[in-house]
Amino acid sequence: MTTPEPQSPSPDPVSKDRVYRSHMGIAGGVLLLAVALWLGIDALVRGEGRTQWLALAALILIVPLVSAFTLRPAVHANEDRLRIRNPLRVIVLPWGQIASLRSGYSNEVVAKSGTKFQLWAVPVSLRARKKAARRSAQAAAERGTGARDQRGGRGRGGLGLDRLEFGAPVADSEAHGLVRAETDQIVDDLRELLERRENAESAQGEITVRWAYEVVGPAIAGAVLLLILLTMQ
Repeated sequence: MTTPEPQSPSPDPVSKDRVYRSHMGIAGGVLLLAVALWLGIDALVRGEGRTQWLALAALILIVPLVSAFTLRPAVHANEDRLRIRNPLRVIVLPWGQIASLRSGYSNEVVAKSGTKFQLWAVPVSLRARKKAARRSAQAAAERGTGARDQRGGRGRGGLGLDRLEFGAPVADSEAHGLVRAETDQIVDDLRELLERRENAESAQGEITVRWAYEVVGPAIAGAVLLLILLTMQ
């Protein structure tokens, strides 16, 4: 009687990607594409001769570029790697190859080789940062007022029961009152994932960079055709 061979454990399932995109960028891109298509198609239908060719060349040039800079950018993150889809390139960085993530006037990834890659899908909003700073200051002021109420004996029985019963402000639940702008919070989440996974065996490998030829090719063709038409008498 033969004994069955022990089955090898099934490999760990690949974690699903967290996908980050700019909703404002997508909305702006849809609007720009709608206007470009409306004007271009109108010129193709109603125009004559050279006008139709100019409209066609302009559409071939404009549609890929607008799509690339508004609809295309995305950041995919899982347990093993960070995949950055920028307008003209796709960069895949294993966590083990990333030195840091920086957030200044733009959000970017710094590889251990020193190369920097911008996160087009996670743009910095100075307005959102100022708004978050005001909310943080307001939350800090409310916490300070609550502490004085407890020390001064005000509130229900001087114990601050009104705060305990109805809960602290929403901002207090966010890092003890520290409110972050949405894109800054995304970078914080990516930093946390980097710290947790940078030494993992499955998060090692080489950085790969691929040009988006599906964008570059049509855009170049449209630009060349438009240039030829404009130089023709």
